[in-house]
Amino acid sequence: MTQTTRGTAAQRSEARAAAAAPDASGQFTHRQILTIIAGLMVAMFLAALDQTVVSTAIRTIADDLQGYDLQAWATTAFLITSTITTPLYGKLSDIYGRRPFYLFAIAVFVVGSLACAFAQSMYQLAGARALQGIGAGGLMSLALAIIGDIVPPRERSRYQGFFMAVFGTSSVLGPVIGGFLAGRDQLLTFDGWRWIFLINVPLGILAFVVVSRVLHLPHARREHRIDWPGALALVVFLVPLLVVAEQGRTWGWSSGGALTCYAVGAVGFVLFLLAERAYGEEAMLPLRLFRNRTFAIGGISSVVLGAGMFGGILLLPQYLQIVHGSSATVAGLQMIPLVGGIMTGAVSSGIAIGRTGKYKAFPLVGIGFMVVALVSLSFIVEADTSVWALFPFMVLLGLGLGFNFQPVILAVQNSVSPREMGVATSSVTFFRQMGGTLGVAVFLSLLFSRLPVEIGEAFRSAGLGSLAGSVDVDAALSDTSSIASAPPEAVQAFKVGFSESIDLVFLIAACVVAVGFFVLLFLPQLELSNKSGIQAQQEAADATATGDATEADDAVRAAGAAAPTSVSPVQGPAAGDGTTGDGVAERGPRH
Repeated sequence: MTQTTRGTAAQRSEARAAAAAPDASGQFTHRQILTIIAGLMVAMFLAALDQTVVSTAIRTIADDLQGYDLQAWATTAFLITSTITTPLYGKLSDIYGRRPFYLFAIAVFVVGSLACAFAQSMYQLAGARALQGIGAGGLMSLALAIIGDIVPPRERSRYQGFFMAVFGTSSVLGPVIGGFLAGRDQLLTFDGWRWIFLINVPLGILAFVVVSRVLHLPHARREHRIDWPGALALVVFLVPLLVVAEQGRTWGWSSGGALTCYAVGAVGFVLFLLAERAYGEEAMLPLRLFRNRTFAIGGISSVVLGAGMFGGILLLPQYLQIVHGSSATVAGLQMIPLVGGIMTGAVSSGIAIGRTGKYKAFPLVGIGFMVVALVSLSFIVEADTSVWALFPFMVLLGLGLGFNFQPVILAVQNSVSPREMGVATSSVTFFRQMGGTLGVAVFLSLLFSRLPVEIGEAFRSAGLGSLAGSVDVDAALSDTSSIASAPPEAVQAFKVGFSESIDLVFLIAACVVAVGFFVLLFLPQLELSNKSGIQAQQEAADATATGDATEADDAVRAAGAAAPTSVSPVQGPAAGDGTTGDGVAERGPRH
């Protein structure tokens, strides 16, 4: 390549970066924001679609790789790495910039997808899924943090609605695509299920190219120690807990393996707290943030609502497949009313928040919708309940979810320094993931513990006590077609017992969600800022450069006023605060 050609390419790259960059005040145009969001949506679609597709096809994959009893580890490996890396991406992107880490996440996800596609055993697949999870951990949390960087809180909700559309679409398309591909023996010389992962490659490359071209955010790099002890302690804390959450039902919650996981997790938690305290402002998750009432309430509510929401949502497809005999593909299509409710709730709440500047009422109203929907489902779900009778309550549940997803993240982003946008956003996502994992584990354990009792009672009520052993409960839950060979009256009794069991779980899920209402009552209603994270940081840097400390502090808080119990991160100079020794902020290059 000649020097002239290299110079021309460099000029074109610089021109693209300049066109994608904000103006002098840090403000992006509406067109620039939509262009960036388009790139983020492609990457987020990868992660959202992958989870629903794989869950639909995992049984086919396990049978083909002759590892039926190991299939849970493919899910567990992905869950562990994606959960652990979520807060790491947030902290590191605050220090070094969002762009390199988002591109890294996409690249790792694509490489992991290729490894999954060519796996020859369940052990190889589990390892490849772990690699894939490392990439997935950054695709969601960093996208929300990037939106926080470029869009003011007052306008942020209406843009975040686009992301809800991505999740809604993926939750419908996932089972359809997964069922279609898993049902094909061969497709262009590859096993059908391998295309579930191969399809990620062109989509990932597209996302990488788009994001690399349009995402150019100004960033001032700060001198900062990396909290490696905290990261290691987080691994020691989370890995055993996530493993027991996924495997505890099989092992037994009081088995030796489970007790060992509890003990190791407890030690890891103590070590994590000690590491974060020792690193102070440079910690991966500064403990000071928990003195910010908005952050603390947002974190607690995310755990509680994550448990209730994901635990409750999991049960609907189970009911549709086992009681109504729907395939995974059909069950996905039958969930469209829920998805429509989520998208409607997210978009409408975003528009209302943008107009009024008030966000607190929406999660509270949303919880009310969710509780009503779950309690109603616990009463109407029977063995012979029509699917059409479920649709209004699916819509109501979806509205409640849509009202909750964005406002809590918005409130947290609005209440912290823009320099901590990444760690705050990833922390809320992390807490929600942990709550969802806990909820799924608890609710499935409860369901499985009630099933033998309720099914036995249903058989006795139908005068079929002698046929109670003709249905293998575990096999029926793993493969819904396995009950087809049982006598019709036994099948009906099984469906009655399952419906009675799931009614109780819906009711408990409603109680868990209701707890979130009382938690969110304490969420402060703060004024939403009209400045994006980048605008606030640039104002702070300009004020610091002129020596006006008061103006600098006000500018740093411009992304949202601190709650009454908050502690500001700008109470005097601190290590890694983005200034040089003379107090002048370093202006870093665009990334």
